[in-house]
Amino acid sequence: MGNQWLLDELAHAGPEHLDPDFVAGYDRKQGMPDPSGDLAALRAAGVTADATVVDLGAGTGRLAMAAAREFRRVVAVDVSPAMLGHLARTADAEGLTNLERVHAGFLSYRHEGPPADAVVTRHALHQLPDFWKAVALDRIAGMLRPGGVLRLRDLIYDFRPAEAEAVFGRWFAGAADDPRAGYTAADYAEHIRTEHSTFRWLLEPMLDMAGFDVVDAEFPHPCYGSYTCVLRTA
Repeated sequence: MGNQWLLDELAHAGPEHLDPDFVAGYDRKQGMPDPSGDLAALRAAGVTADATVVDLGAGTGRLAMAAAREFRRVVAVDVSPAMLGHLARTADAEGLTNLERVHAGFLSYRHEGPPADAVVTRHALHQLPDFWKAVALDRIAGMLRPGGVLRLRDLIYDFRPAEAEAVFGRWFAGAADDPRAGYTAADYAEHIRTEHSTFRWLLEPMLDMAGFDVVDAEFPHPCYGSYTCVLRTA
């Protein structure tokens, strides 16, 4: 059977992420996310300027390009040709020769060269159902050196199932009205129905099983949070 059992990540990428018109406005819709907090978390966890950093689900590359200005080698990985094309144009315009681009996903990326010092992933792991999240985290552990760092930011649910209606109602109330300016209540509802955000109390055992110790967790909202994790050395 070979690899016929593997998930087709392209089919789970969200069709809008494959659309060049959507990609052109993606950063604006995301609120022009600032990668400085994630880079600061890497530094605080001991990632130094000579590091190799892999960005899984790099999207338009805002984090990957910022990382390439700071770290020796950065590999930007994404399943969307439209995202990688956008990243290529902006990175080439800046002359970032230490930024590599790979068309792959969590389940298909094959790391080459010495083990990575850090892996970052922002708002991408939720594209995978939970079984595949666990597989992806195990693969991430396999590409990191012992003591390597995982920085994970995503839509993750930090509430009990019985609280879902109330939490989602408050989330929708704070949504954007204009879909060009941000995510609307309809966008959030579609995410809940069709994508695979999971509960914090399910994700954290997956991290532990993959060999990671959580050194920092932040949940500024019950629907999203971030983790800094270190791969155990024994």
